Amino acid sequence: MKAVISKTWPVLDETLKSMLNTENGFPKCMKIADLGCSSGPNTLFLISHIMDTIEDLCKQPDDLPQLEVFLNDLPNNDFNNLFKLLSNFSQKNGNERKLEWFVYGVPGSFYGRIFPSNNLHFVYSSFSIHWLSQIPEGLEKNNKENIYMAITSPPQVFEAYAKQFQRDFSTFLCLRSEEITFGGRMVLAINSRSFADPSSKDAFPLLTVLGETLSDMVAQGLAKKDDLYSFNVRLYTPCLQEVEAIISDDGSFNLDKMDIVHVPYDDYDEVVFNKYKSGKTLAGNVRCFIEPMLVSHFGSSINLDSVFDIYAKKMADHLSNERPSYFTIVISLTRKFREETSN
Repeated sequence: MKAVISKTWPVLDETLKSMLNTENGFPKCMKIADLGCSSGPNTLFLISHIMDTIEDLCKQPDDLPQLEVFLNDLPNNDFNNLFKLLSNFSQKNGNERKLEWFVYGVPGSFYGRIFPSNNLHFVYSSFSIHWLSQIPEGLEKNNKENIYMAITSPPQVFEAYAKQFQRDFSTFLCLRSEEITFGGRMVLAINSRSFADPSSKDAFPLLTVLGETLSDMVAQGLAKKDDLYSFNVRLYTPCLQEVEAIISDDGSFNLDKMDIVHVPYDDYDEVVFNKYKSGKTLAGNVRCFIEPMLVSHFGSSINLDSVFDIYAKKMADHLSNERPSYFTIVISLTRKFREETSN
């Protein structure tokens, strides 16, 4: 994932540079929020890069702002582990840093208000916006063996997912427009799809293969059919046109920059492709984010080790025919000034 995140840096760096080049430059105390920060080392990877970039941009020590960094995620995020990592990070980097920085944890869903009005100068969110606030309404058991949008899903499934994302992303933009200062910036990296019609091909192949795995386990008597038929993942990979349209309809932000990042899901650093190694790696990556959902829904009626052993083998077969990629939309937004939004 680090390799994918680092591909988003050009848009991030360009946005920070444009902030410095405005009439007032960086504020003396710059308030930054990472929305959907998670609790692993990738969080520190982001913080470190932002700090490095700001220090590189500020030619004189007096130009350096103080930083207040707000790390936001759902209340069940492991903030304790994150703060432990931050403590070690601070000790290693404290003497090297020219700027002063202060870090806070902010638990809560970004589909609700989490900061005071007109408060933040810069917001970043990496691979979080594709998570929906809830399972789309109306799915029930309509999707059957599928656990997400797949070619075999009925039309109402695609419609339900699209409507839920439209509601959620519109809400997200509206709330951030209240929390970000006029002229403040926001950079979003969104796990997306490269085609407009989600019924034309699988929107997220990793979940399609997982659905096939669970369906095989039902056929073998290793999982319950009703449990599979009622399981859907609350995730949506939008296309570029959807993202642009929602930003335009909201009207609170100028869309300054949009970039596309394409990186293979599997061993993108490997010179020689090994489908079995890649299948196992992908199974581990998917397990990291999907296991809590499987445990919550299926309970003890399913053996997760068996699920991901089978999944790794099926994923290796899938990679023989196609090597799917992260298709990521990276956007840079500026909060419009009051007179702009009123026009």
